[in-house]
Amino acid sequence: MGLDERKFLILQAIIDDYITTAMPVGSRTISRKSGVGFSPATIRNEMSDLEELGYLDQPHTSAGRVPSYKAYRLYVDKLMHAQALSDAERQKLFSHMNTRTRQVETVIRRAARVLSDATQYTSLVLSPHMASLHIKHVQIVPVSDGVALLVIVTSAGIVKDAVIHIPQGLSSDHLYAISRMLTEQLADQPLESVRQIFAEMIRDMGANRKFLADTMQVIEDRIAAQDQREVYVGGQANLLNYPEYSDVKKAQNFLAVLESQDTLRRVLGQGGDMEIRIRIGPENELDALKDCSILTATYRMGDNSTGTLGIIGPTRMNYNRVVTVLDFMGRAISQLLSEK
Repeated sequence: MGLDERKFLILQAIIDDYITTAMPVGSRTISRKSGVGFSPATIRNEMSDLEELGYLDQPHTSAGRVPSYKAYRLYVDKLMHAQALSDAERQKLFSHMNTRTRQVETVIRRAARVLSDATQYTSLVLSPHMASLHIKHVQIVPVSDGVALLVIVTSAGIVKDAVIHIPQGLSSDHLYAISRMLTEQLADQPLESVRQIFAEMIRDMGANRKFLADTMQVIEDRIAAQDQREVYVGGQANLLNYPEYSDVKKAQNFLAVLESQDTLRRVLGQGGDMEIRIRIGPENELDALKDCSILTATYRMGDNSTGTLGIIGPTRMNYNRVVTVLDFMGRAISQLLSEK
């Protein structure tokens, strides 16, 4: 027994209804609401076949059916049709994203909020790989005796700063000269090349060799470390509005996942470089997310640097809507971060 066109139509109608209502679906509901054109008796027989095939579950005797994880996988692979955003909605989303600054932290923090508002689920945005960025400017600003502020600006507009100690005898003019030299030597160089460039510079620095070595370490610690990628979360409590998360223990486990940056990086890292990836229920590795669906997409900053954005929601997620919003937001973030 396989899936013919009638079974496809009925299964799609059941999934669409359950996504909207979160209530088990009966044959009369499908006959009356979906417009599939079949009698309740015919639909009941087809629903029994779909249950036997593993696409429907019956949570209670004499109750309606609910889609299984297998049904949602079939739905996203073959049955759903992405909903186009209206011109007004695209403009609204982009205007909420657009800011005067193009600093990465600002753009992706706002993107997390816009994503969660647009979908009413929980959103995640992972910052791009820092090692593929380039340094644009380095400035050492004296603050007090023996103390200065090191400011590093990258090609993405990311600004990192750190307090550093300066040796005696280095005047403001000396610090300005060192800042200018660092900018000239490091400008447009990838962060992964910083150590090699510094090693060559240190050989020519004489008395200031240790100061330059310490400065190099600070730059690596503040920017180049791979584990510094941050995940920004939007709509943390959105999932608690859905009946699937009325169970307190289940809600606590989900919120605990959102508290761990390492866990969130792992969740988003599983999306790879696919434009859109959908993981449903048991396809997720974490036990706390076995009843969730996670959709991820990539955004780009320049030719090499990529980041990830994602949505976490119940398995009866409005996949049509989320796929469309994710696709648009990925393109919008890429555009904003690529503008000079």
